[in-house]
Amino acid sequence: MFRKKATSEEGKVGGIEDFMTLIRVYYQAVMASNLGISNINMLPDLAMFKRTLKVATQNNKLGIAEKSRCKKMLMQIYNLNENFFKEIDNSIKKNCRNINMVNSYFFQFQRFNESLMMAVSNEMKYTMRIPFKKMLYTQTEAAISNILTKNNWKDEAMFKTVGAVRQLQQALGYSSAWMTDFVSTEFLVDFGILDAARSEFAHCLVAAVFLSLVWTPPILIS
Repeated sequence: MFRKKATSEEGKVGGIEDFMTLIRVYYQAVMASNLGISNINMLPDLAMFKRTLKVATQNNKLGIAEKSRCKKMLMQIYNLNENFFKEIDNSIKKNCRNINMVNSYFFQFQRFNESLMMAVSNEMKYTMRIPFKKMLYTQTEAAISNILTKNNWKDEAMFKTVGAVRQLQQALGYSSAWMTDFVSTEFLVDFGILDAARSEFAHCLVAAVFLSLVWTPPILIS
């Protein structure tokens, strides 16, 4: 999730890459604010966001204003609720108590996201293209409930993926409701059901250097 991936839809305004970039920006802003990170070059997505939207630094501390601006955009564009962000804040507070824990958190969350999306996609393979928001949300919620509670998986690969999701969920502290909000929003954007092309950020990206950014871990600890 924290890695920018090249896709056939690069350059599409309001697509899944815009959503995932804003999510990465929020995580990086929280970490910058919590840990007092001042070198913005360590946080490439946050740096791009700040420069593209010209977000002024608040109280001489990186992350505060950027977090607020990014959160507002995610709530307005993707209808994410306050609890969604509280869970992210709590997860980072618990698992990133110092700068040396940042890299491990990023990679742990990336594994969680990849395993979760794989498990949900397999569980919902016959219903993923439902063109209705509420119905897709309900199906996603049911799939995640199965992933967290069902034990009789016939497919060995699915069994291992579900095990990884449960282990990482416990470690990171995300609820089933948070997982449902996150995954269903990804589906809605990716399938074009949720139109985010009107977003301020999406239009700014057209003129930004966003698509040329190459991912590097936000902080390298020697």
